[in-house]
Amino acid sequence: MWIYWVLMFILVVVDQIIKSAIVSHIALGATTTVVPGLLSLTNLHNSGAAWSILQGKLSFFYLISVVALGVMVYLLWRLRDKRLYEFGIVLMIAGTLGNFIDRIRIGYVVDMFQLDFINFPIFNFADACLTFGVILILIAVLKDDSFEK
Repeated sequence: MWIYWVLMFILVVVDQIIKSAIVSHIALGATTTVVPGLLSLTNLHNSGAAWSILQGKLSFFYLISVVALGVMVYLLWRLRDKRLYEFGIVLMIAGTLGNFIDRIRIGYVVDMFQLDFINFPIFNFADACLTFGVILILIAVLKDDSFEK
């Protein structure tokens, strides 16, 4: 199981490096096109959650993050040896930690990835980890025969 802790650490470090690079190289609110019509980078500070809901509710996010991390660590232990669940939970923990670190350190989350081909909220690497983790958990549940009983 140690490999999962290493992977979590790497994902959180990658998230923090990307956020640091964005803050250092793109002015707040400015946008840089990476792939025209597909992807841009925008330096955005988000003190809320997805779609900027619950702006400024840091205490709420601290509490939810700590509870979610506790539940996910328990589930990682409880569902050990179920690889798809484990990998999904690892991604979710890494994403939660990445955004939690931002909220503790600077009071908001740095978002940057803007999909230019669709009207979708600007997000960050931690958000992507969370999303892919949830998708993997859903796939694992759908494939899990024990839920058919």
